[in-house]
Amino acid sequence: MTTIDLPLLPLGKGRDLTSERGVECPGDLPAASDPDLVARARAAKEALGERVFVLGHHYQRDEVIEFADVTGDSFKLARDAAGRPDAEFIVFCGVHFMAESADILTADSQKVILPDLAAGCSMADMARLGQVEDAWDAMADAGVQDSIVPVTYMNSSADIKAFCGRNGGVVCTSSNADVALEWALEQKPDAKILFFPDQHLGRNTAVLKMGFSLDDCVVWDPLQPGGGLTSEELQSARMILWKGHCSVHGRFTPEVIDALRAKHEGINILVHPECTHEVVLKADLVGSTEFIIKTIEAAEPGTTWAIGTELNLVKRLADAHPDKNIVFLDRNVCYCSTMNRIDLPHFVWAMESLVAGQVVNQITVDEATEQHALVALQRMLDLPGKSHRD
Repeated sequence: MTTIDLPLLPLGKGRDLTSERGVECPGDLPAASDPDLVARARAAKEALGERVFVLGHHYQRDEVIEFADVTGDSFKLARDAAGRPDAEFIVFCGVHFMAESADILTADSQKVILPDLAAGCSMADMARLGQVEDAWDAMADAGVQDSIVPVTYMNSSADIKAFCGRNGGVVCTSSNADVALEWALEQKPDAKILFFPDQHLGRNTAVLKMGFSLDDCVVWDPLQPGGGLTSEELQSARMILWKGHCSVHGRFTPEVIDALRAKHEGINILVHPECTHEVVLKADLVGSTEFIIKTIEAAEPGTTWAIGTELNLVKRLADAHPDKNIVFLDRNVCYCSTMNRIDLPHFVWAMESLVAGQVVNQITVDEATEQHALVALQRMLDLPGKSHRD
């Protein structure tokens, strides 16, 4: 699977200067470095038996997904973990904020393991608690704090979720963001929404699903004094969007969509709502990862699809549906660099350590943070509609 008639950077050769620092596109992934690792992973999983429950995020490498007991998006996987209270170990093949959510939702006796602690999320890291608290204080100074309801995307740290719990806010996923925004607007007569950390999901939801205008939205830049906004701009805004983004979904461009449509009549463009507003406007269909999967499953044989989401998933969909022409919506082969830190060597090391009685890379959320984060998560679970899905 590759892009249609678009030049690709081969592995280890060339460099895409438009890539975000630290998120450069290396080309296709090599095979597992040691074929014995597959056998070792199987042996370790068999030795642990029902004591271990392995979660695999959709964006993981195939070599890791092979050993997952369940696959899915972040919140679905965390809920799946909570549904296995007898599993002593939860090995989360994803990124840090996902493992935190699993620790929040599982029993105290269960241990959540992240095979590589370097597997973070650049978007989640764009909203730090200290920055959010500074912004909250600045909004008080501007006289708007009492009107603001904070809404955080699931792709955020536990302490950001806890901030929302303490301050009357809620968590959302990409499939229920509109329902969460509706809830937030009902909390106060003059409600404004502070949405973080992904500005694109917030903007796309507000404008395309809630009927807001682009002028209703302003962007808070945590690296600028006062967020780069005047008190008047904050007072007139309805949506205050945190300046954050996904390093993968932010790569897709309108120009590639135009090029594909010009060359391939009838091509369907299917993208995730973390893409930029310009890309979403040019797409045929927009939705969460689960929506993307179900759309491809239901698509007619012979149809052509360009998908704007993480490449591991796009490749897996192409392999699973050879009767459809499925391609990646980018000129470059680009995986989520942090998600791909969970590779087979790290997975084997974590599993074999558990077999040997050593718990490694345990992810724990402190009691106070967990308590307040649960408040925000429960508010989401109490919303109508698709609250259980990403």
